[in-house]
Order: sequence, then structure tokens, then C-alpha cells
Amino acid sequence: MLARLRLYWHQLRESLWFVPGMMVLASFVLAYGLVAFDAYTNWHGEKRFPLLFGTGAEGARGMLGAIAGSMLTVATLSFSLTLSTISQVSSQYSPQVLRGFIRDRINQVVMGYFVGVFTYCLLVLGTIRGTDDIKFVPSTAVLVGLILALGGVAALIFFIHHIADSLQTGTIVQRIFNETCQAVSHLFPGQFGEPISERQEVEEAMHYVDDKYEWISVAATQSGYLQQINQDGILKWATHHHAIIRIEKEIGTFLGKGTILFFARSTVERADTNESDWADALLDYVSIGRYRNVEQDAAFGIQQLVDVALKALSPGVNDTTTAIMAVDYLGAIGEQLARRELPARLRSDGKHIRVMVKAADFEDYIRLAFDLIRINAKGNHAVFRRLFRALALVKGAVCSSDRTLLIREQADLLMSYAEQTLSTEYEKEQVRELYKKLLNA
Repeated sequence: MLARLRLYWHQLRESLWFVPGMMVLASFVLAYGLVAFDAYTNWHGEKRFPLLFGTGAEGARGMLGAIAGSMLTVATLSFSLTLSTISQVSSQYSPQVLRGFIRDRINQVVMGYFVGVFTYCLLVLGTIRGTDDIKFVPSTAVLVGLILALGGVAALIFFIHHIADSLQTGTIVQRIFNETCQAVSHLFPGQFGEPISERQEVEEAMHYVDDKYEWISVAATQSGYLQQINQDGILKWATHHHAIIRIEKEIGTFLGKGTILFFARSTVERADTNESDWADALLDYVSIGRYRNVEQDAAFGIQQLVDVALKALSPGVNDTTTAIMAVDYLGAIGEQLARRELPARLRSDGKHIRVMVKAADFEDYIRLAFDLIRINAKGNHAVFRRLFRALALVKGAVCSSDRTLLIREQADLLMSYAEQTLSTEYEKEQVRELYKKLLNA
């Protein structure tokens, strides 16, 4: 249940309507509170500050009506600018980066501000009375409406600046880089129980894997991408029930309805163990959604940068500078991964094996980052050079000989493809120099 609530909360936060909707509700509260303050207090703004409050009922109506109309117009403009930006980013970079604009908190707050001021002015406008029998002008509420309108001018200027800045390539790739680095820092090294190192326990785990007749399968109940797994919750659950869990799918994998997600089995014989309820209990620890996200899926952040580079290298765009920038940030992500120990596949509660994890390793991340870009950089001398520099950055941070061999393999593939596709000896010689430097580093 907690995982599902967390999924719903993320979906709300990433929607374009939630924050504006909350700000509209806040405008209701503000309008009611200020009108009630003017109605039930002896504070008379018109007498103390006649230059600010001496507009009368008709003047207050006219001012609030003008503010409401202008705020609605500006709100429409802001929505149009946001949708136009989303369309442009989708066509120029990659549809994968759209969610970053949709969940941009500044866009949501600015649009909510304009709609909220519009709602506020309408509510206050309805309380003004100017007849002979009843005369009521909520002076404080009218003044706050004027202040909010002036704030709307500043918000509009800032919003236009933010939209222009959001369209820059550096802003887009850096945002993806920052999100991916946060995921890497959170996941590696993971605090998912204690790693298994004893050979006897590993052999015992392999015995559990081979013994499939005693395993209870847990299938997905809906189609979508595996977004999150509550690892701490699963480990505690397995420890409490004296069970061992095999996680069969990686984060970011697409699941069809009925796809096996877990295998579970008890490690002790207990008469009170009700294993028929395990499937529903374990599904409460996972989140399945319409799309991938970066929170527990660092590979998705890498994939977004790769997509940006591939889009830039396509014949229709042919933007080498954008591709180079994406490669630079991929090298920086690879450097962070190279410094970290990835969590072991077998995790324990300190005494017994409790969870078998299926997750990507360093090789998977490096191949994801460099393979497709290398293939699509056919004949592009500048991209080849930058790929070598990115690999050199990763190699300088590796913490094991196996990873060094993997970087060497990538360098050999890159050099071989450069020799095949570059057209001049001048270009090939520059690439060869970087290749030699990488090998000797």
C-alpha cells in the first residue's frame, strides 16, 4: 500500500494540474480570510490611507475586474508557452525528456499563481456592495489583489526567462545529469541488507535457485514499467516471514499483466505459514507505472542522454555540438559509476540469505552509454574524439582490473570503427593519438 501511495504521490507532483489546483484552493482561503477580516474588524483602510483605498465600490470593482481579466490572459499565455516548449523539445531532442518540463516546479507554480490570482479577484469582486442600503468594500482584500497583480508582472518576466533558459541544450542535459547523479548516489552503494561473501552460503543460494518446485511465483497484476521496489520493506518482510525472495526483473523493465516479478519460498517449515497471501503482500512493495523514472533507475537517465545524442546525430538534425555535450555528461556519469561498488546480487539480514537481486552491472551501464553513440557517429571525427576523452575520464576512476578491461574493449571497438568510417588520414591520426593516450593512461 505504501508503494502505491508513493506512486500516486509522484504522479500528482509531476502533473500540470496539481500545483495550480492547490494554489487555486489557497486563493479561496486567502480571499475568504481577508474579506472576513474587513467585515469583522474596526480597521477602515479608506480613512487611514485614502490614496490607496479611496476608490469606492465602483473603483474597486473596476480594478479587480481588470486584474482578473489580465491574469486569465497571462495564464492562457503561460500554458501556451509551456505546451509550445514541450512540442519543440520533443521534436528537437527526445520525447524521453518531456517529463522534466511537465514536472518543472517553476512552470507549475507560475501557472498556478496566475490562475490563483484570477480566482482570488473574482471571489473578492463578488463581495463588494455599493448600494445606499449596504455599502461594503473589503479594503484589505482589494489592496492584496493589487499587490498580487504587481507580483504577476514579475512572475511573467521570470517565467519568460525560465522558458528561454529551459530550451538551451546545456540546461536540458545538465538537468538529466543531475537527476542521474542523484540516483547513482542513492543506489550505489546500496544499503540493501548485507552482502553475501561466504562460499557455503552462495552454494546454498544456488540450491534455492535450482529447486523451483517449492517456489511461489508472484506475477504483476497490471502492465507497465517497474518503477520502484521498496528494498528495505522487502528485506524486512522476508526476514519476518523466514523467507527468501528472488527478484526476477530489473528496475525499468516493462511488465505485462501476468509477468513473473518475484519468486518466494520459506526457509523453514512452519505450520502457521500462510504462503497463499504472500503474492498480495509482496506486490505492495513495488510500483508499476506508465513510464520509467530515474529515482531507482540510473539506466534511464543514461538512456535519456543517449537519446539526445542520437537525435543530434540524425541526418535531419545534424547537431554535432549537442551530441558532444551529451557525451561529456555521459563520461561524467561513467566516472561516478566507476568509483562505486555496485551492490551484490545476494543480500542477507546478517545471518541468512533473504533477497536475490537482479540488477544491471557496470558493464551494462557502459555499453548502454557508448555503444549506440559509437555506431551512429559514423564518420564524425569530433564525436569520435570526444568519446575517447569520455572513456579516458571513466578509466581514470575505475576501481578494478575487470572494469579497466571493459574500457579497453570499448576503446578498441571505437578505434576500429573510426578506422573504417573516417575518410581522411588527418582525422584518423588524431583519433589514433587519443587511443594511444587512453591505453597508456
